[in-house]
Amino acid sequence: MAGDPVSVRVLVRHTSALSGDELLAVRALLDAAFEGDFGEEDFEHALGGMHALVYEGEGGVLVAHGSVVQRRVLHRGRALRTGYVEAVAVRADRRRRGLAGAVMARLESVIGRAYVLGALSASEAGAALYEGRGWRPHPGPIGVLGPGGPERLPEEEGSTYVWTPPGGVRLDPAGRLDFDWRNGDVV
Repeated sequence: MAGDPVSVRVLVRHTSALSGDELLAVRALLDAAFEGDFGEEDFEHALGGMHALVYEGEGGVLVAHGSVVQRRVLHRGRALRTGYVEAVAVRADRRRRGLAGAVMARLESVIGRAYVLGALSASEAGAALYEGRGWRPHPGPIGVLGPGGPERLPEEEGSTYVWTPPGGVRLDPAGRLDFDWRNGDVV
């Protein structure tokens, strides 16, 4: 956003407060930003929580988005109330202007006020953004509490990032994180 003469507004709103047109705009942004690799289950994962929406210019064009939804993560026998970050995206022609950082700042604020832990699954392209904000890959095993019981997800190890807000829970770095079950990509 620095050096960018166009004004931006960052709004934080719950899914229930978004109109049908706003949800369509979010979906269109995500489809374009992920180049068609953002399915219905991915979109479903982004709903039901708080959204950070970045609008640009007088007309209020949506240029960036991210959401945080509640998940439960089992760690060392405790079910942790976790703010899980989903669907962070910036329109291709607006990248490298600090918009993703603005989205994450708002989502981290929500996590800090409502959850004991933040978590997300980072792509290789997104990892630097999260690491620069203090998110770290969880060094221990990653799993899921699946329909058949606990199941390890070695393919998610190294790309599952965590962030502990002030006053949040401190994780055992060797301890396993088991995420609650959901359809599609579990983590």
